[in-house]
Amino acid sequence: MGNRDYKNFSKGCIYHLYNRGDNKEIIFRDEQDYRALLFRLGLVLGIEKKELNESDITKSPKSRIRIGNLKPENFKIHAFCLMPNHIHFLIEQCGEESVSKLLLKVFTSFSKYLNLKHRRVGHVFQDAFKSVLIETNPQLMLVSSYIHMNPVKDELAEIPENYKWSSYNDFIFDRKNLIVNKQFLVGVFGNTKNFINETTRLYNKEVSKGTFDIF
Repeated sequence: MGNRDYKNFSKGCIYHLYNRGDNKEIIFRDEQDYRALLFRLGLVLGIEKKELNESDITKSPKSRIRIGNLKPENFKIHAFCLMPNHIHFLIEQCGEESVSKLLLKVFTSFSKYLNLKHRRVGHVFQDAFKSVLIETNPQLMLVSSYIHMNPVKDELAEIPENYKWSSYNDFIFDRKNLIVNKQFLVGVFGNTKNFINETTRLYNKEVSKGTFDIF
């Protein structure tokens, strides 16, 4: 899956970023916890609260959150998957602001929300996030497949479209989710049909080799 812990974030590069709950604990305890993280991500990306509340997976009952946004043109989210105890993002850094700055703002706010809501203390995530630099299109396609097939791998869904908290369904349905930049990955795969077919094919190929796992 590539070299891990690549922390020299650079403009024009795409990274696979991932982390899990502290002590492998559950991060998301209900649907609103998933929405809370995506809502905050949207805010930092400069998406208006009204627009975020039009999508079922990003809407928040507490829209008065003040988190501060970065320059929206500086980042593109190409894929994501929020699993109960770990997370995956495929993010492109388009400007000089570091991907780490984006994640710090999102995770700090989300951790405060989670600790307050569930009356817990301490870290939500285990250490610093891990990162892998994407260097080729084949690697990009493989990582995209890994991210979107994670719920199948962990037996949370039989097929990727049955799992709500990944970006997979943004590529095949209109969920009004403005967080994800769909055009780039569709272009790399060739078209939406190829994206669907190759996501499953690459997953099955790597599973058969026993090389399709991070957590």
